[in-house]
Amino acid sequence: MSDESNQIMKSAQCARIILCICDMYGISLMEATDIYYGSETANMIEDGVADLHCRSDKYLAEEVWNEYQEKYCPNPRILGMA
Repeated sequence: MSDESNQIMKSAQCARIILCICDMYGISLMEATDIYYGSETANMIEDGVADLHCRSDKYLAEEVWNEYQEKYCPNPRILGMA
């Protein structure tokens, strides 16, 4: 596969993951995009770490969301969320 084709595939996957985050967690496209591109998971997908690009979009959306929750809401009991 050419580098251009590979980049197109990665871009399409990123878009699908972002849409999954929107749908699954009821947030705006802008918020989901910020969360996705601010995640370490997105960096690992881009770098081809552990064949993450082979995982389903839903699985990767969950991973990105969990990473976001751990980073910005590490102890839900403090906020009365648990």
